[in-house]
Amino acid sequence: MLRKADLQNNTLLEMQRRMIRIRLFDERASKMVKRGYIPGTVHTSIGQEAQVVGACMALRKGDHITGNHRSHGHPIGMGSPLGPLMAELVGKATGVCRGKGGSLHLADYAHGSLGESGITGSSIPIAVGAGLSAQTLGEDRVAMCFFGDGAANQGVLYESMNLASAWKLPVIFLCENNHYALSTPAHTVTGGRIVDRAAGFGMPGVRVENGQDVLDVHEAVAEAAARGRRGDGPTLVEVMTYRFREHSEGLRINVDYRDTNERETWLARDPIQMHRAWLIAEGVATEAELDALADEIAQEVEDCVTFTMESPDPEPKVAFEDLYTDPYDMEAVQ
Repeated sequence: MLRKADLQNNTLLEMQRRMIRIRLFDERASKMVKRGYIPGTVHTSIGQEAQVVGACMALRKGDHITGNHRSHGHPIGMGSPLGPLMAELVGKATGVCRGKGGSLHLADYAHGSLGESGITGSSIPIAVGAGLSAQTLGEDRVAMCFFGDGAANQGVLYESMNLASAWKLPVIFLCENNHYALSTPAHTVTGGRIVDRAAGFGMPGVRVENGQDVLDVHEAVAEAAARGRRGDGPTLVEVMTYRFREHSEGLRINVDYRDTNERETWLARDPIQMHRAWLIAEGVATEAELDALADEIAQEVEDCVTFTMESPDPEPKVAFEDLYTDPYDMEAVQ
């Protein structure tokens, strides 16, 4: 298991930094939805930060990821700055997609994020395409797709796993098993363990039982990435984690579908607090240093909100840019 002896202190601290960034960014995004600054809703990764950061930091610069509907945290896990991400959620011209992607369809190519999608499972084959590209070009990079336990029952996952296995593509299929697809418990719609399905495609399956431990996740994904770089093909990694908040912000469900004791048990395993305690116990950082780190990131979030609110809205004419076909002649239309 990767511990202090295997990772530099600055890497261990960077894990904490990125997890806190995700937590505070999502908390602020939730408030901005409720105040009407973000249209629609957002899906937060609060409670799942270790799974996101551990996986993303196991990759290298030049590797690629694809996300899902719950994917503000993934670009942050890859090192994306906060300002353009928040601006994208609000729909500002300074957003990573110039305000066209919003919460559900943002991408940050500069930091390896090829995009996310609100359509369950639809970004999985994009990662397979990125893996094929790496193999074809002879480039030393891997691609990783994030999907939930709900998407684990989508046919596109198995088509993608089959192709990646047959061609030995450098792809990591990472299932974020947070136990619920919206309000549907995974055990009521999923036969057997998701990780065991890897065997049907001739690829290894690894289950991270403690997905709240950033180091456990990092170890599993680092091994899967190394396997892909060696030309040994894809890996399925299932990470057991839990979302602390509702499926999406503002969603009202009249039935209490989560057991109170279950929720309290998971809340006691907050990944940020767990890693903080480990850093202190191992002498990597003091309480004062970690408090200062949290304060620094809180200011980053304040600055990203200021950046967003001071940013201009997109000009109407840009709606016809970045298209696959020739844009309209706006002057002729007017």
